[in-house]
Amino acid sequence: MIFTEGTILMHKNGLGHTREEIVRQVWSINSIIKNFAEYIPIKNAVEKIQKWEKQDCEIIYFSSRRKPEQLNDIRGVLKKYNFPAGELEYRKNDETYKDAGERIVPNILIEDDCESIGGEKEMIFPNLNSEVKEKIKSIIVKEFDGIDHLPDNINSLNT
Repeated sequence: MIFTEGTILMHKNGLGHTREEIVRQVWSINSIIKNFAEYIPIKNAVEKIQKWEKQDCEIIYFSSRRKPEQLNDIRGVLKKYNFPAGELEYRKNDETYKDAGERIVPNILIEDDCESIGGEKEMIFPNLNSEVKEKIKSIIVKEFDGIDHLPDNINSLNT
């Protein structure tokens, strides 16, 4: 399962800026950040996930969005940029990130460190109960830094 916003997608005004500058843009609460339909892939996220998908890996995307129109925007961005097909999960009803993670229990969870919005308390893995944590390989990347550095071989992620 791969978190979308901040991990593989970002607002389009982040293009050409450093990770630190992008974090500052989020802190400024710029309205462009809320325009989810205009999000863009972070670096080579599409190509990386395509490589994993070709290894018979089931891809699940996870969005921080909850409203149907915002989820449709994220689905549209994933399709527009040719991300591999996959279910788009999100927090349902009154679920927290912890609740959603414990409902889904992916083999591998790739999420960013949520630096711009409060860190660990906004993440999935650090908040899971220990029994569920044992079932999941957690990979935490720097927010807006992308996943390009992760191995192309999906099995290497699980070690």
